[in-house]
Amino acid sequence: MANAEKVAAVAELTERFRDSSGAVLTEYRGLTVAQLAELRRSLGGNATFAVVKNTLTKIAVTEAGLNDQLASLLAGPSAVAFVDGDVVEAAKGLRDFARANPLLVIKGGVLDGKAMTPSDIIKLADLEPREVLLAKLAGAMKASLAGAAATFNALPMQMAQLAEALRAKRAAADAGPADTPDAPDAPDAPDAPDAPDAPGSADEG
Repeated sequence: MANAEKVAAVAELTERFRDSSGAVLTEYRGLTVAQLAELRRSLGGNATFAVVKNTLTKIAVTEAGLNDQLASLLAGPSAVAFVDGDVVEAAKGLRDFARANPLLVIKGGVLDGKAMTPSDIIKLADLEPREVLLAKLAGAMKASLAGAAATFNALPMQMAQLAEALRAKRAAADAGPADTPDAPDAPDAPDAPDAPDAPGSADEG
């Protein structure tokens, strides 16, 4: 490759690393041209798969500021999946293809500037797609809003009931206890008659 071509290739790779939301480095040793074409189709519009030269890619990685995250992965035949769409769908495509074709080895990658191990990429692939997560979030928000609306609608009735209870309590307090009539005086008990003298009790002369 001529020097000018190398410079152009490094510039293109550097731009791809900078512009992509993520990049996954793989080893593709043993895969046929047909299998690589199948992999590209499986990634759809979420990522592009490019076979790269390690010497040029190391320069591009350094210029893109990703040397610490990716330089150690550039050993052996390398190919990079540059993520342009849904990162979860891209990870799913790579994971599923690697399961069906063990010759594709996921070595690691970078997402939003942060290094990712192969296990991190597999965990990412296990997540639900962005559209599903957004739909679930929208459903949860809709349910929360419906609950809040029901609560707000119930407030006027509850306030009216509370006001009526307070009014009744205040009216009862203002009326005071009901007056009770005085009980009539009990009639005096009649004097008991004198008891007759008992016989033989009088003084004898």
